[in-house]
Amino acid sequence: MSGPRRLLLAALALLPLAWPAPARDVVPPQRYGRVVLGSFTGKAKVPAVAFDHWRHRALFTCRLCHVDVGFAMTAGATKVSASTNRGGFHCGACHDGKTQVRGKVVFASCSESGRIDESPACRRCHAPSDPPRLLQDYQAFAEGLPRKGIAGGVDWEEAEATGKIRPLDFLEGTSIPRKPLKMEKEITIESRGAWMANVMFSHRKHAVWNGCEVCHPEIYPSTKSGSVKYSMFQIASGESCGVCHDRVAFPLADCERCHLAPVR
Repeated sequence: MSGPRRLLLAALALLPLAWPAPARDVVPPQRYGRVVLGSFTGKAKVPAVAFDHWRHRALFTCRLCHVDVGFAMTAGATKVSASTNRGGFHCGACHDGKTQVRGKVVFASCSESGRIDESPACRRCHAPSDPPRLLQDYQAFAEGLPRKGIAGGVDWEEAEATGKIRPLDFLEGTSIPRKPLKMEKEITIESRGAWMANVMFSHRKHAVWNGCEVCHPEIYPSTKSGSVKYSMFQIASGESCGVCHDRVAFPLADCERCHLAPVR
């Protein structure tokens, strides 16, 4: 390839970096972390299930659902179905009409009839979109919980630290009794931009929700400092920290919750 042609290709490759990136939409807190489960609902002719993480985060750790119960971290990879739920897997690990959480029996999921109008419980998950009801439910749920960030969502870290919520990390019949791994180490991650403060990563704060297993080894194969390279481009595309942040954990636009100093 000739020299001028190489220079032209290099200039074209850099052009998108010089152009302002479009602003990221701020998702309202009642819709933040929503996952639509619809792999098989079309064939069954029932509405897809809209799973709102905030409804469950006050009750369970991320580790319990994504490790012990086995929900994949990638959307669509778990293949939740009525038959797996009725068999005691996925949602059915809790939603079986027998399991108790905080002294209340969890309603059973997925009637065998296949007709959602024959079972009131079916409509609790397979329901058409109702934005006013969703907002009403969220406001009632979040009342009294600490808020933080540009969208005013629940500050889950503060809520857990102050005892306003106590997420369970063990499910009888599913979890294996184990001693929690102690990891108190905080790691300073140097920022690549002179205008941005460094990141202080707290293992202790993350371990409350994730244990070690959610991140290692699937997201971060090595625990050796400096062995895993990543950037904001990768994080924004859903890799590294972006597997959770900007999807369920607080959004990337809340810069100063990781970069612990005002943006310069």
